[in-house]
Amino acid sequence: MLVRMDQPQPFHQSSRKFARARRRAMTKAETLLWSALRDHGLAGHKFRRQTPIGPYFADFACLASKLVVEADGRSHEGEEAALRDAARDVWLARAGFRVLRFSDDVIIGGLPIVVERISAALAE
Repeated sequence: MLVRMDQPQPFHQSSRKFARARRRAMTKAETLLWSALRDHGLAGHKFRRQTPIGPYFADFACLASKLVVEADGRSHEGEEAALRDAARDVWLARAGFRVLRFSDDVIIGGLPIVVERISAALAE
């Protein structure tokens, strides 16, 4: 089946349940970052969390600006994970999204810097 990137694909109920479960079980880094992004916190830009985009779920996405922000924890370490992330980033780029990735440690230790980089990306 050919998937068109210009039209959103419907998600099954199980996918919605998965997204809800992920929103309830956010990591410390995701919780900190969400506190900065929620309620139009960055210059009026609306972010969603654990939102489906094509076959993937974005940790945080500003759909109007086509920006995805990923909080990468330990599950993103290693060569296999790096290959999965790279393939995902390519798919998102082809769909017109920019992807910013931050490790959990960077988010926890330097949230103001992370927010500054996200703001700069939104201004581009």
